Amino acid sequence: MSTDSLKLRISEAVKAAMRAKATDRLGTLRLLQAAIKQKEVDERRELDDAEVTAIIEKQAKQRRESIAAFEQAGRLETAASEKAELQVLQEFLPQQATSQEIEAAIDAALAQARGEGAGGPALMGKAMAIIKPALAGRADMSAVSRRLKEKLG
Repeated sequence: MSTDSLKLRISEAVKAAMRAKATDRLGTLRLLQAAIKQKEVDERRELDDAEVTAIIEKQAKQRRESIAAFEQAGRLETAASEKAELQVLQEFLPQQATSQEIEAAIDAALAQARGEGAGGPALMGKAMAIIKPALAGRADMSAVSRRLKEKLG
């Protein structure tokens, strides 16, 4: 996999959306491209796939939060539009982890953190630091964090 493969896939998707005149999809993809470009300009370097995935994950998280807020406010049309954007973003994220994979990652991280002498309140932070790279882009980290808290509590 080349270093620009994810950016290349997004770029190809933009071209395909333009040809198909899929304006909503195109808008989402262009926002994503702009966010990637902005980070590259800020850091004066090309981003790798992991960094691009982190940007996509952040945008997906924003969409999930917006969907919840719009649904609570009864703005279902706006929520539906955000859901469509979220679906477009999820096409570029790795296959989502199963609940079993998430549980296994949590258990392994807790075992490793305890093995390294972490305990008490520090255990949560240490375990999350171990889990994050293992599930990056494959799970909603706030949900993973809640699950970890339940296990500790």
